[in-house]
Amino acid sequence: MKNKVELKKYLRITLFISIFLLIFWLIINIYEYNVYTSNFNEKINQIIGVLNEKYPLLTEIEIIEILNNDNVETSNILNKYGIDIQKQSVLKKNDKDFFIFIVLDLLFMSFSIIILILLFLKYNKKKEKDINDITNYIEQINKKNYELSIDSISEDELSILKNEIYKTTIILKESAENSNLDKLNLKKSLEDISHQLKTPLTSILIMLDNLIDNPDMDISTKEYFIKDIKREVININFLVQAILKLSRFDSNTIHFNKEYVNLEDIINGAVKNVSTLCDLRNITINIKGNENIIIYCDYKWQVEAITNILKNCIEHSKNGQTVELSFSKNNVYSLLEIKDFGTGISKKDLPHIFERFYKGENSNAESIGIGLALTKTIIEEDNGTINVNSSENGTIFKIKYFGN
Repeated sequence: MKNKVELKKYLRITLFISIFLLIFWLIINIYEYNVYTSNFNEKINQIIGVLNEKYPLLTEIEIIEILNNDNVETSNILNKYGIDIQKQSVLKKNDKDFFIFIVLDLLFMSFSIIILILLFLKYNKKKEKDINDITNYIEQINKKNYELSIDSISEDELSILKNEIYKTTIILKESAENSNLDKLNLKKSLEDISHQLKTPLTSILIMLDNLIDNPDMDISTKEYFIKDIKREVININFLVQAILKLSRFDSNTIHFNKEYVNLEDIINGAVKNVSTLCDLRNITINIKGNENIIIYCDYKWQVEAITNILKNCIEHSKNGQTVELSFSKNNVYSLLEIKDFGTGISKKDLPHIFERFYKGENSNAESIGIGLALTKTIIEEDNGTINVNSSENGTIFKIKYFGN
């Protein structure tokens, strides 16, 4: 434990009370001694007075010397009167006072012991309460009840333990909530994956049934069905590959081979990947920027990330339009901007475009809503950020690479 404030406090109080009781006991003993001394001196004074009257030749100084001389041997005269000077007091008043002081001493000792016992019981009771509270907290945690509060503000060792248990409870609560959220996300993802696979598989099955049921089908129709089947298989393959990639990111099993790469080389690699799609849609990609911008990243994954953005821009552009690509650098980050002049993204869909399996109202019918989610994951793995702005006149993606 960090400290033992409660124990120190208990020891301080016990020590203070003990010192107080000791001083009080010393005062009683001093008073007792003074009472006995006063009694003896009073009687001796009376004896000296009588001796002075009957024996005037015996001076007071001689009598005092006799009283203070320990070497004077005398017979035990008091034995004649039944008084044992080793066990009994000659003065009856001293016997009475002695009895009174014995009673006072016993009362004082009893009072002192009771005080110390009460202090111990109070300290022990608090400890038992704290231990019971801690035990109850642990029992509640074992019952999956994380709605606990710690009202203790003291700094003794058990209170510190209670606070640590409370912190652990908060962590367990967050872990449980995250676990439930992960289960819900997994359930939703599985539902989305099932839905994404269901459509192309159903389409494939229908076309295969037509081919099987119509063996005399003309060649051109067969070729049409086969091409459709191939396209659907390609879509399924892309979906499976994308899901596998995302799951590898989620499980932290992907190792990025980072190196210093020219940003223009990444852009050229991505443009090459979408060149066929551009030809089909008659889309032109214009590139403008500083040729000497170097970033530290995984080349292969960054090419895939930029490719996904370009495919999104091309799919939302009309035939014959242009996609602009510009890149620059300042003292803080390298900036890559990808802009299209297509239909744009609605305000309702804009906050969700990087979510997995999300498809906006302007999405392509063949879109599976996973490319931009993968893109965001890749860029963030390479210490970058991505955001998007959109309007009726088009969409612009801004990617910032930091620390390069």
